[in-house]
Amino acid sequence: MKLSDLASVDSDAQVTGFAIDNRKVAPGTIFGAFQGLRVNGEDFIADAVAAGAVAVVARPEAKVEGAVHIADANPRRLFAQIAARFFSPFPDVTVAVTGTNGKTSTVELTRQLWRMMGEKSASIGTLGVTTSVDQVSTGLTTPDIVTFLSNMSGLRREGITHAAFEASSHGLAQYRTEGLPVLAGAFTNLSRDHLDYHGDMDSYFDAKMRLFDEVVAGDGAAVVWADDEWSDKVKERVARRGLRLLSVGVRGEALRLTNRTPTQLGQTLTVEADGATHKINLPLIGAYQAANALTAAGLVIATCGETKKVLELLGRVQPVRGRLERAVITKTGAPVYVDYAHTPDGLRAAIEALRPHTKGRLITLFGAGGDRDAGKRPQMGKVAVDLSDHVIVTDDNPRSEEPSSIRSAIMAGAQGAQEIGGRRPAIAAAIAMAGADDIVLLAGKGHEQGQIIGDRVLPFDDVTVARECAT
Repeated sequence: MKLSDLASVDSDAQVTGFAIDNRKVAPGTIFGAFQGLRVNGEDFIADAVAAGAVAVVARPEAKVEGAVHIADANPRRLFAQIAARFFSPFPDVTVAVTGTNGKTSTVELTRQLWRMMGEKSASIGTLGVTTSVDQVSTGLTTPDIVTFLSNMSGLRREGITHAAFEASSHGLAQYRTEGLPVLAGAFTNLSRDHLDYHGDMDSYFDAKMRLFDEVVAGDGAAVVWADDEWSDKVKERVARRGLRLLSVGVRGEALRLTNRTPTQLGQTLTVEADGATHKINLPLIGAYQAANALTAAGLVIATCGETKKVLELLGRVQPVRGRLERAVITKTGAPVYVDYAHTPDGLRAAIEALRPHTKGRLITLFGAGGDRDAGKRPQMGKVAVDLSDHVIVTDDNPRSEEPSSIRSAIMAGAQGAQEIGGRRPAIAAAIAMAGADDIVLLAGKGHEQGQIIGDRVLPFDDVTVARECAT
């Protein structure tokens, strides 16, 4: 494809691909040179040109020699738009989910509902790229724009017609989800996370709202969980844009949740929609799982589904990996659950989900990631001790930080908690103390298959470790 066919430049150079890492540049590549928090891509323009870049998308003041300089004050956005022209076409129906917690479950449940309706569907997010026959890890909630668009294009070539993806605050702020038509977006909730990047909650919220302000098509729809403290502000942004609103939850209007009753293996939901009352036997436990399921149902209804049919299908959805996933039942009969909760709100939701099913003690084990928002650590500790019967504070992904320092910050808010360094011995201790009527929650890592210590990723899976410790 000629460069002139992709961008407003007079050049017959043939474009072979796109890259934002100069080490991935090959002859014919368009290179995106962006300023970041730690690395300035403009410093590698000369290297990219030497490797064969035919054009560089960068700020007007950037120095580009030996290749076409496609200048723009917002080069990330322009790069995404140009790349989308190269990688298109994409699946006919795409939807995106933003929020602090619940994105992964919501996109995966959306994929499952579409599949049960006969559509060829996929989801992209923290779990990777998932279809009905395959799952490939990408390592990020929202991949870089080249990987994202390439994946979407590849899904289309494989026959996928419906795709749901997670839109993280980082991904939205850095224009990593641009270029393809998004027919509907969803908001799950907002609570403290990533303030090391965004600075304050209002900036964090604004980053999320780019989904509705700019990414969702002008004639598209917004599915909003109505029971979050930020929901009204979200609905204001939706109204300002003129999107079709489907609100969901106890205060919802499209799908109004009027009753939720925990059962042994799930919960029964009563939902009012389209003037009728629907009873749903949802095979997932916890209020937040009900929220994710109904938000997913809203996305499917917004794009292609008949309400009654979609709500009936919720009774057949499967648990999502690492989201209140039952890993094992111990020799004493105590179930052990693994969950990705890594924020104060996420931890609260997971504990509250398990409480109705606990006859004895609820034993909660968790840590906090290094090189991430440190302010949430004592908050997580307080949530855990307030809502659990016994708390073990251990390590998560310490990264470059000293693990004991992270645990100490958590313990400052976790009066009475037990501190055990090393995640495996901590898990072993939690399982060893659990009696027949107890429940163990291993929170923080969920589906992750490794533990990041320093600059190494060591194999570690909470589910596998729990099973080993329970034998």
